[in-house]
Amino acid sequence: MFWPRVHDNRLFAGLLLGLVALAWAILWLWGQSPYERFLDHGQLADIEIGFGGEAALFAVAFVAGWTVMTFAMMLPTSLPLLQMFRRMTSTRANAGQLMALVVAGYLLAWGAFGVAAHLGDWMLHQLVVENVGWLDRQAWVIGVGTLALAGVYQFTPLKYMCLEKCRSPLSFITENWRGGGERIAALRLGLRHGVFCVGCCWSLMLLMFALGVGNLGWMLALGAVMAVEKNMPWGRKLSAPLGVGLIAGAVALTLTVAPDACAAHIGC
Repeated sequence: MFWPRVHDNRLFAGLLLGLVALAWAILWLWGQSPYERFLDHGQLADIEIGFGGEAALFAVAFVAGWTVMTFAMMLPTSLPLLQMFRRMTSTRANAGQLMALVVAGYLLAWGAFGVAAHLGDWMLHQLVVENVGWLDRQAWVIGVGTLALAGVYQFTPLKYMCLEKCRSPLSFITENWRGGGERIAALRLGLRHGVFCVGCCWSLMLLMFALGVGNLGWMLALGAVMAVEKNMPWGRKLSAPLGVGLIAGAVALTLTVAPDACAAHIGC
């Protein structure tokens, strides 16, 4: 198979940004189509779960949509690492193949997280379906809990450790790229980078389940925040204020929604 050499910076950046733009276009078109519901995790409550039929179709479509969303949101945040890797391997005949393997490994890590998130979301919906009375009174707790979890995670050592790995692409490549067994090494490099990226950003991506997977406005906002946090010189300073803002949002939502929920459902 022929893999083109990658030499020109503008060509590489244009190709990558074009693929990202294509991912955004796919998500927008998907949202306008009759199959929009496959991007809506709320539909889980209406689907009989199993290993075949509509349940399997929903799971496959949802994970596919999640992967496209990851490509659109997260790949631009890893552009510095991809550019450095391209420069380090540009003289190799299979430079294009190696880059594709790095990207594939990266998406594999996020795809695994998407599967785990989908299963966790399904379990939550099944709990809600089996406790309809609880749902009527306490549905707001899910959104509050997601916001609070994302906010608290911003202050954890694991968050900062993963963030530093993402913010040091050259160090990460030199630690993980030896050049021997290059195809496997490239895939492993992308996978490891994806794992640290998940460790850095999983709680923010989890907000998509509260805000709505496929909501392009929130996707753009969260993608921009994560790109700044990972790549701007002052990006690390954003983590703590962002955590405070998310926790404040959880508190505000509790104070706003909880009284009304309790008033509407005596004994909540």
